Amino acid sequence: MTRTPNDNTEKLLTLFKAGVDAVGGRQATQRTLQQFSLPDKVHLVALGKAADAMAAGAVAVLGGKLVSGLVITKHDHLSQDIREDARLECHEAGHPVPDKASLVAGKRLFDYVASIPTEHLLVFLVSGGTSALVEHLNEGLDLSDLKRETDQLLASGAAIGEMNRHRRTLSQIKGGKLASRVRGQVLQLLISDVPGDKPGDIGSGLLVPDEATGMGPELPVWNSIETHIIASSGIAQEAVAAAAEYLGLPVRQASGNLDGDMPEVVDRLAGTLCAEQLLPGVYIWGGEPTLVLPDSPGRGGRNQHLALSLAAPLAGSRPCSLLVCGTDGTDGPTGDAGGLVDEQTLSQARDKGLDIDDYLARADAGNCLARLDALVTTGPTGTNVMDLAIAVVGERDA
Repeated sequence: MTRTPNDNTEKLLTLFKAGVDAVGGRQATQRTLQQFSLPDKVHLVALGKAADAMAAGAVAVLGGKLVSGLVITKHDHLSQDIREDARLECHEAGHPVPDKASLVAGKRLFDYVASIPTEHLLVFLVSGGTSALVEHLNEGLDLSDLKRETDQLLASGAAIGEMNRHRRTLSQIKGGKLASRVRGQVLQLLISDVPGDKPGDIGSGLLVPDEATGMGPELPVWNSIETHIIASSGIAQEAVAAAAEYLGLPVRQASGNLDGDMPEVVDRLAGTLCAEQLLPGVYIWGGEPTLVLPDSPGRGGRNQHLALSLAAPLAGSRPCSLLVCGTDGTDGPTGDAGGLVDEQTLSQARDKGLDIDDYLARADAGNCLARLDALVTTGPTGTNVMDLAIAVVGERDA
């Protein structure tokens, strides 16, 4: 994106990159695996939007110990190196709405984990997006049932925990059910994209006990599964703060997070950024707002919607630039990560004859931001730890 040279765009993009780099799938996986004494024969599963990067980190550590692997990620998220590794079977599937490939991938996962010899180690890597990318449905259900349920949950603005609880009831693999297929030892590494970093909500808990699915924690299968969360939103926010301090920008305490219904989150951020006694500096939020969609939504995602919703509150004399982006580089069903607005965005929209409220009502924030040259596009980042909102606030004009 291009904007006027005297704004804070470059600083915000630098800060966002610092947060994303700190939780990169390759780095986090490689760093963690190097801490373990691994056996000579290891098998690999990597799932989610960060599966390619996590698999690359694992391959770098495992070297010749890697016997075989299964990598499942979003369409157009596979690198050439991972594709060309003969030991790795690769699948791409749909996200955020599952597709036929999601069912193919889920069945392959169901069969693959059961094929690993008891004496070999399984390294099981999971990142956000897994719930849509892999599914093996209960008998009597098909893709149309899954799509209908997913569309309804997305349109209702359901939080990720609620969505995953529902998905577990439809599945033969989620809510810990896949664990019954595992025969040997498992080292499970998770990149968290859920509030509270609950392992059972990451990828709908393929290997995490859930009594609602009949897989209670008292079952002996859990004795062979060791689980670690290796990247989270908190780590990303800490990295943003460190980068801001390195740039000489004071880091201020931001109130609350991005979790909750969209109007509530808009009010929360506006309440902070429009406060009369607001101090200059950098403000950071993490989390995931939920957005209820109209019947025929336009272009965009929750990050673009949140950014555009704050254009009107930010209009005024105080310099304030705000970036809101998904750490995975994807905001909703788009190729953009999010948006960037400042105190001039509202007047710029009016000059172009754009009605921001109308775009928001139609869930079409992406088209409005595109007209304003205010979209942030990064491509796949190799991680997924929820969303980040970063504001750079200047001194109020005299």
